[in-house]
Amino acid sequence: MARIAFHLTIKDEQQDAYREAHQHVSDELERAYLDSDAGLQTYSVFEKEGHVFGFMEVDKPNVIQDIMENSDAQAQWDEVMEPILTDEDVIWLDEVYRMI
Repeated sequence: MARIAFHLTIKDEQQDAYREAHQHVSDELERAYLDSDAGLQTYSVFEKEGHVFGFMEVDKPNVIQDIMENSDAQAQWDEVMEPILTDEDVIWLDEVYRMI
């Protein structure tokens, strides 16, 4: 199982909007992730002071990344996020340490 993570940045004064939007994630988006053959086991999103850290445990990272880049459900979510997130690209992070 792979552990993958990404970083996003929220526009100034949009942290509350970001958190509120995540109270209403669509079933379609969740189904796109869960019904794929990516083998998603865990997906958590953390936010502090405009920095977003997303973490996943997944069997096939390339499949989940393809869903994030190409699915209709993700495109709809991206429209919700467009006024909230900066224009910077998603930054995929390298895992540099793991204790267990």
